[in-house]
Amino acid sequence: MKITMGLAPDSYKYVFGVFHKWDAPFDPDRAVSLACGRRDRAAAQLLIYADDELLVCVGDEAAFDERGPIDVLRASVRIPGLADGSVSASLVGLVEDDDRQLKSDIVLRQSSIRVEKRRVQPVWIEAEIGADAAPGVYHPEITVYRRRMFEDERIEAVLKFELVVHDVTLGAPSDNAFYLDLWQHNANIARKYDAPLWSDLHFEILEPYVASLAALGQKAVSLVVSEIPWSGQASVYDRIDPANLFEYSIVGVARRADGTWAYDFRALDRYVELCERYGIQDEIEVFGLLNIWVYEDAGYGGVIPDHPDAVRVRYYDEAAGTYRFIRRRTEFEAYVVALERHFIERGWIDRVRVLADEPSDLPLFRERLGALRRMAPAFRYKAAIAHASFMAEEGIEDHVPILDCAGQEHEQILEMREGKNGRTLYYVACDVKHPNTFITSHLLEARAIPWIVWQLKLDGFLRWNYTVWPTDPLRKISYHNPFFPAGDTNFVYPGRDGRPLLSLRYKLLQKGIRDYEILARYVREGGDAERLETRLRSVLRWETPADLHRDARRRVEELISLDERDYDGIVSELLAEMAAGRLPQ
Repeated sequence: MKITMGLAPDSYKYVFGVFHKWDAPFDPDRAVSLACGRRDRAAAQLLIYADDELLVCVGDEAAFDERGPIDVLRASVRIPGLADGSVSASLVGLVEDDDRQLKSDIVLRQSSIRVEKRRVQPVWIEAEIGADAAPGVYHPEITVYRRRMFEDERIEAVLKFELVVHDVTLGAPSDNAFYLDLWQHNANIARKYDAPLWSDLHFEILEPYVASLAALGQKAVSLVVSEIPWSGQASVYDRIDPANLFEYSIVGVARRADGTWAYDFRALDRYVELCERYGIQDEIEVFGLLNIWVYEDAGYGGVIPDHPDAVRVRYYDEAAGTYRFIRRRTEFEAYVVALERHFIERGWIDRVRVLADEPSDLPLFRERLGALRRMAPAFRYKAAIAHASFMAEEGIEDHVPILDCAGQEHEQILEMREGKNGRTLYYVACDVKHPNTFITSHLLEARAIPWIVWQLKLDGFLRWNYTVWPTDPLRKISYHNPFFPAGDTNFVYPGRDGRPLLSLRYKLLQKGIRDYEILARYVREGGDAERLETRLRSVLRWETPADLHRDARRRVEELISLDERDYDGIVSELLAEMAAGRLPQ
């Protein structure tokens, strides 16, 4: 049996399907050289291809295939001389894209996987460098052993790559300047693990998800305080394969038998405190009070006739012993006032942002916003918008234009934010073809996102998807195509052990955020900003920001580089300059 092995950069995405070749679809002789700082990470991929079936392993336990005798390859990795750090090997799982081809995405925790003949198995090799690691050049060694059944293992191959650790210690993710806002859909997490909503089991499962967000440098906590504010993401219109994408309130509401109202904020407090323990404490986003999504023809409308928004607050009526929805504006106002008072009493009110997701009708939005502001004057507001005109609305402090708007109306956005204290991020979603983070997207599109933020002089990035999984995401991540391209709904997958399985898209976004921190630190410490601007043209290739609008119909390679060496070259040079102390003081 012929076995071919080689190394590839972390941005390599394997595609297996109708177009796959009958030979190894990679260069087995490619050299890989990585650069990083201390308290940093660097990754490459080991690629294995054979003309017969294999069992590929990354653990130390014995491995046999249930179907009978098969050749077993075991990959083991170490970094000679590295005293403060570690290196790991993880199998990469493939997922089916909308084009029905399989593409690498999931960083698996299982120790072995059966690989059919003439199909590549990627292995994610990641080095984590400690804060006290000695600077220098290291050569990680990947040793691949081979055996069949009860044979003694023998070395099949040894592959090495170069890892340059610069004398620059990076900060902790919680200290990132880059402002990351990935919305949390916690009811979906509860469903996937059959955990009662807001139970101890649910919070036990939520913790590793919060930890995975913190590792990216997440800044915002997501709180849903009414029922189904996105009305199930329009799943009702998918008559073939609908999915339960409803998000439910984290606040318990009850009307006592004597007619008074009670509000249970214990789960809300517990989730905010959990996020705080992991350093996610810059912002508390409140969903479900403003700009509720409605689909009147499908039954998803409002329930409060004299309020201009479709807010749905469910409560338990003790006297009747039934659950009902608030239908009087005065009762809804009392709930909003209680929320405001609770945030004030907890000392969180300055961090709270009531969020409006994609308002489109400006006069109606103005009416909705005005009504809420009169109810709770202490609340501050944030909006994900498609037009810069919404930035002129009084009361909206933070603005998140979609990439089309951030590009086409770039000068206007920068002018309108002058003199304001709020943040301006950008976002992408299902209707932005590229750069984006779909399964079909090049992995460097995820890495480029923070670079785009830097170039547009914005504060960060927002995306609605972290765990908005369809029904069975480990089997089928494609959902509601073409409205939601595969991968639009998630950055991680629900691991069977209650922990998230990270994706390659997560990993490349994480690397891009790390790049941003290096760019920002270089300029902050006196680096040559003009020279850096010139260097960035090798990565960010649009002529004007307006080229980022979908109507410009630019190919992705005309907007950003799809060669990781362009990104790595800049980062390596900046690290080297900072380490050598060549920055002007």
